[in-house]
Amino acid sequence: MQPVFDAGCRQCERLSDFLDEVSGRYPEYFAAPVPPFGDPRARLLIVGLAPGMHGANRTGRPFTGDHAGILLYRTLHESGFASRPVSEAADDGLILEDCRITNAVKCLPPQNKPLTGEVRACNPFLAAELETMAPGSVILALGKIAHDSVLRASGVKLSAYRFGHAAEYELNGRVLLDSYHCSRYNTQTRRLTEKMFQDIFTRVRAILGTS
Repeated sequence: MQPVFDAGCRQCERLSDFLDEVSGRYPEYFAAPVPPFGDPRARLLIVGLAPGMHGANRTGRPFTGDHAGILLYRTLHESGFASRPVSEAADDGLILEDCRITNAVKCLPPQNKPLTGEVRACNPFLAAELETMAPGSVILALGKIAHDSVLRASGVKLSAYRFGHAAEYELNGRVLLDSYHCSRYNTQTRRLTEKMFQDIFTRVRAILGTS
């Protein structure tokens, strides 16, 4: 049976070698495959791209310690999914309620750009995680790579489900909802505003029937 996560995974030679290099430079960093974080019975699964060098790769928790996590965790708290608005460290006591966060690629890629083969190699873990989601759950894809990874993991044609901010699709009894990634680039250029991101979570609550 395919697990949802393998802490010792070294399938991708380039990524494993890079993590070894990073661990040598930053011995205090987590520098390993980053596990999903949150409620194992969650009805909301947030899918990001990959750990950031000085964020999740440092702390060992998705979207923790980098700019992208600032907006994400604040919005999760405002929407009632997180016990506090700031995620500082893996042991800071923050709890996600009815929500879990994962990444399409579990290991830090060089320049934050995983290769297509690396995304595909990690996809069975995402597929296994999707199988844990109950019918009626919401899968929130942050960015096109996360969107495409969810589609591959669901065994459907990518061409039938086009990525777009606030795009929404029925997918094997669940709902796939898209958002632009909450990266520094997208927020600073205002491609993604705080209001746009809040609206996504308002829609999540409406779908789940807890608005």
